[in-house]
Amino acid sequence: MIVGDLKPMKEIASSVAGYEKVLVLGCGGCVTVCRSGGDAEAYDLARELSRMEHHRGMPPELVVGTIERQCENDLVQAYLKVPDETEAVLSLACGVGVQIVADVLEPLPVIPALSTTFMGGSDEPGIWREKCRGCGDCLLASTAGICPIALCAKRLLNGPCGGSRGGYCEVGSETPCAWAGIHARLEKQGRLDLMDEFRGFRDWRKAGSRTARERRRTGVE
Repeated sequence: MIVGDLKPMKEIASSVAGYEKVLVLGCGGCVTVCRSGGDAEAYDLARELSRMEHHRGMPPELVVGTIERQCENDLVQAYLKVPDETEAVLSLACGVGVQIVADVLEPLPVIPALSTTFMGGSDEPGIWREKCRGCGDCLLASTAGICPIALCAKRLLNGPCGGSRGGYCEVGSETPCAWAGIHARLEKQGRLDLMDEFRGFRDWRKAGSRTARERRRTGVE
């Protein structure tokens, strides 16, 4: 899932300065799960943002709404109802949702309230950790389900490097070495032969180095 963090209140207040009526728009997708952009967070943000201390003049009128997902054009067009006289939308979605809503509502300004941080998963309740960089060429089958692109500081395809000590990375004593983890899991699986497999240079064009990537459902022209 995509994880996002609320921007500093000072930055958010500055971004809506000059507007008289703003729709604070929550998203019912990933950011609801990580408790940064759902319906409850939209109301919390509106309450905090309405306080005079965050503004040089009068705060804007803040109206709160939430839709299931801001990242799907058809859902936004079908279900997003923008109140009359709204001058801007303050979106609590990831960067993808912000852009979709901006496309649908053009030329109405759509402003992000979150910073998109990473694609991750919950290893334990209330904690999300990065797991995937979306490189476009997944190699988890040969690395025991541990991604060296996301979890190795050097993004090594053949590791561990000489800086690994006692299962930890040289960048910090609290940072696990991804390749030490890969070795340990492959050993448990009886597949250590995969550590001898040489992984050559990757085609980073699959990671979107040329332009934005696109995927079409099979059978769709």
